[in-house]
Parts: sequence; structure tokens; C-alpha cells
Amino acid sequence: MKLDGYTRLAAVVANPIKHSISPFIHNSAFEATATNGAYVAWEIEVADLAETVANIRRYQMFGINLSMPYKEQVIPYLDELSDESRLIGAVNTVVNENGNLIGYNTDGKGFFKSLPSFTISGKKMTLLGAGGAAKSILAQAILDGVSQISVFVRSVSMKKTRPYLNKLQEQTGFKVDLYALEDVSELQARIAESDLLVNATSVGMDGQSSPVPESIVLPENLLVADIIYQPFETPFLKWARMQGNPAVNGLGMLLYQAAEAFQLWTSKEMPTEEIWQSLAEKYQ
Repeated sequence: MKLDGYTRLAAVVANPIKHSISPFIHNSAFEATATNGAYVAWEIEVADLAETVANIRRYQMFGINLSMPYKEQVIPYLDELSDESRLIGAVNTVVNENGNLIGYNTDGKGFFKSLPSFTISGKKMTLLGAGGAAKSILAQAILDGVSQISVFVRSVSMKKTRPYLNKLQEQTGFKVDLYALEDVSELQARIAESDLLVNATSVGMDGQSSPVPESIVLPENLLVADIIYQPFETPFLKWARMQGNPAVNGLGMLLYQAAEAFQLWTSKEMPTEEIWQSLAEKYQ
């Protein structure tokens, strides 16, 4: 990579962030597309967020990505928001258009792009969890014309989740069904008529636990997805594959949300297949 007076900067901003693989993905893409750019990771305190956003303009950067805990806190410092980031209430990509800072959320788009030969339009989805990743998947599914969504959260989180789903319904006219994860017969009934089952919780990162009981029977053609990519195969995905179902981990979501951001910044397509190879070797 050649750095000179014309090199433009992009960065991922979060705390913690030093472990991020986003610099690897984006710098590979800059190089492969011969784009004069460099991508770094900035671990900042919340008190420095406003100043960090101001620096996007100051240094004529492409923009930034945001991760926890700044995806929501960044919103007051932006000039505009895209449809999906307004629905989700969180931004993961800021684009600098001649000093005009626009917030996008590419997580949901990245997730659906990572699913092999699957379109959510007109389909039914069961979603486990209601955190940040779940919200981006929910909002994108609604924008893409999903026909029905069942969300399952632990009963202690029901109260916290309902207001967001109500707000989503006010904004889109789409009613999401909410259930307690402990209600196994309801879970079985919803999954039985779904086209897509998604684990958007962190359960399984330990390589041992699963968000659903193993007694659940999956319908034949149901696609199963997990947003986790470390471990590469969670117990949840292993269980789905043992039933003969197609199963996808979260590495594709990470790559394709980055590809969406890259395109917004550079108007170029990220060579995802090439980068996917090196990612898979790294994490498999």
C-alpha cells in the first residue's frame, strides 16, 4: 500500500476495537481496487466522539464505521440519516459527501447478502434476540418485503423489546410478533412455518451453549443463520446441519456489511470473493 499526500482515511470507531478485523477487510479492498485509501481502528472515549466525527470533515475522510457503544450516540452529530438507520435507531457507517455527514446502517443489508440464493421478500422469519444486530436484521427485512416475523426473547427482556417493536409498527405499519424464548411449544410452532431462522443473540460464542433446545424439529428447507463467526460453527449451526438444514455463520454478514460501506465511500464494488478466501482461512 502506497501512502502519499492524496491518501484518504477511513476508520472504525468503538471501545474496545483493537481486535477488529475491519482494517484487514477494508485495506485489502483498497489495495485490490487500487483505491488510494487507508483504514485504521480508533479506540476512543465517549467524551471524544463529537470531536472524532468533526475530524471526518476536517481531514476530508471517506467516513467511519461505528461499533459498540457508539452506533446510537453518533446520531446527534450527523447531518442526515438513511431510511434503515432511522428505523433501526443506530448507525454503523458515516459517509462524508463533501462535508455533509450521512449515517447509514449496512448490517441488515450485509446479513441478507450473506445468505446464499435466498430472498426475504414474501417469506417468514423467526428471529432470536432483539439487540443491535437483531434490530438491523428486523428493519431490513421489513424494508425488503418480509411477510411475517416472530421475535423470541427471554421473558425478562419482553418489556424492554416491546416499545421498539411498537415504534417500528408506527413507522412502517408492519406488526412483528413477540414471544418468550422459554415458550418452547410456541417456538416450535413458529419455526415450523418459517423460511428463515436467525440467532441474533451472543449465545454460542462459548462454543458450548445454544439459544434453542435440541428437541426442536426443523422443517426441511428452513435456512438457519447465526450472526456469530467465532467459533466458525456454533453448537446451534452444528445442530441445524445435523438435521440436514442449510446453515450460515456470521462471517458473511461482517464481510458484506463492510462491502456496502466500501461502496458508499468509494462507489466501487468490494472484491468480496477474494477477501472471503483469506477470512475463511483465518477463522475456520
